[in-house]
Amino acid sequence: MRRFRARRALAATAVALAVVLGAGGWAADTQTPVTGPPPGSAAWAADTALGLRPPDPATTTPAHVAAFFAGLGPAQQDALAARHPLVVGNLDGAPVALRYRANALALAAERARELARAADPALTPQDHETARERAERYRALLDGGRRILAFDPRGRGQVAEVYGDLASARRTAVIVPGSDIDLLRFDRASDPYGTPAGMARALLDATGRQTAVIAWAGYTTPLGLGPDAATEDLAEAGAPRLTRLLDGLAVSTRPQAPPTLFCHSYGSVVCGLARPTPAQASGVVVLGSPGMGIGSAADLDPGVPLWATARNGSDWIGDVPNVRLFGLGHGADPTAPGFGARPLPATGSHGHNGYFAPGTASLAAYAAVALGRAA
Repeated sequence: MRRFRARRALAATAVALAVVLGAGGWAADTQTPVTGPPPGSAAWAADTALGLRPPDPATTTPAHVAAFFAGLGPAQQDALAARHPLVVGNLDGAPVALRYRANALALAAERARELARAADPALTPQDHETARERAERYRALLDGGRRILAFDPRGRGQVAEVYGDLASARRTAVIVPGSDIDLLRFDRASDPYGTPAGMARALLDATGRQTAVIAWAGYTTPLGLGPDAATEDLAEAGAPRLTRLLDGLAVSTRPQAPPTLFCHSYGSVVCGLARPTPAQASGVVVLGSPGMGIGSAADLDPGVPLWATARNGSDWIGDVPNVRLFGLGHGADPTAPGFGARPLPATGSHGHNGYFAPGTASLAAYAAVALGRAA
């Protein structure tokens, strides 16, 4: 009997591995997460042209970063952003408007670099195509005064974009996405509500543009199906990056309350492992969640309410067994009554990526939570 139960548990884990967190093909290769300080940090830390030693991005805190920039004049801030755009654009705690300007400079420089690669006869045709694709993505992110809060070209690329105005919004929200999201797949016209950019736009409109929304693709996500999606390694690497974002927002913006986190699919594991405090988040909302890497809502800070969205009948994540065995799976179901999360409806939504679609009960509930009006 024990052997039979063990086999059943192993079978359940195998099923979880086969279907968890992805809609693409099997991904045999694991991803190496992008961690550590942004590119150019060594040159930044050695730059004493202003007579000051800049804070080391590898060891500093967002509060220290904010204090450093508060002691500089506008011309000094702009000079640092011009010399070190990739560092300033990714420094949590730096002035938000300065980060926008720095990331515009970084995107323009990276676009020029990719265009040069696309014409380099020493590279392969595949390299040329990849370079052209990246250059086009950078061009799109530069168009129309987009507010890019973070940009890192390393690996598959990371980006964070602000929808609405962080300087004047009464409340803020952060979208934490799941698998298959990176710089190139941050915003897909073919899947408007399955990307962080599409979710952010939908939430901004649903709140009557009263809430600034950050679409945060700031960690290395799993690709397709495979061990990355069924384990928590990438979430463990992403959680500290989310924590730094929240700490940076706390010292660089002045909304009425800390952000509300909206965590989709594998992103709910990142949010669970980040364990935000009341100073960092007003609440956490999970949707399409395979588990949060925690045993119950009691494992989170009691001052940060947790909401779990009911699964619609066509969301394949409902077929994922809520198990944790030999490092696979993400644990208890946040929508289960015993988990302790506050329920949110999903009426009108369809599929794994449909919870932010206009007209759904889920999006209406998200707007209420984001505005601080949810019971």
